[in-house]
Amino acid sequence: MRDLDRMDRKILELLQANGRMPMTELAEKVGLSATPCTERVRRLEREGVITGYHARLSPDALDKSMLVFVEIRLAAMSAQAFERVRHEMMFVPEVLECHLVSGEFDYLIKARIGQMSEYRQLLENILLKLPGVAQSRSLVVMEELKETLSLPVAP
Repeated sequence: MRDLDRMDRKILELLQANGRMPMTELAEKVGLSATPCTERVRRLEREGVITGYHARLSPDALDKSMLVFVEIRLAAMSAQAFERVRHEMMFVPEVLECHLVSGEFDYLIKARIGQMSEYRQLLENILLKLPGVAQSRSLVVMEELKETLSLPVAP
């Protein structure tokens, strides 16, 4: 992948703010005509810089207002254990993110649920599916101060 120039970065910044922006409007805002702007966007998509366009949904509207983080420590780590965790987490719809992390715990899981009874069921499902869980710790979010998917694109 080649380096991103200032024009690419401006396009990325604008598309992060509004992925549904019409190409003519995007072109106007970055100072290009529609065809070269469209070609740049398609190249950024082909090269994997732009990985998709998504609708952001309100957790409250879907009765999923409770945000929880779960830290998991495995009793023993192996390639097979890592693969099993990777596989199992793909099929838990409440799990939004799952990260292999350094530190006291091995995995950090971010999940959205509606109420505490769903949390108990989620935790039970996760602990039963994962290989040899030695310890878990949960953090229930009381207030979300910032959540974004936007990445800084300045040069």
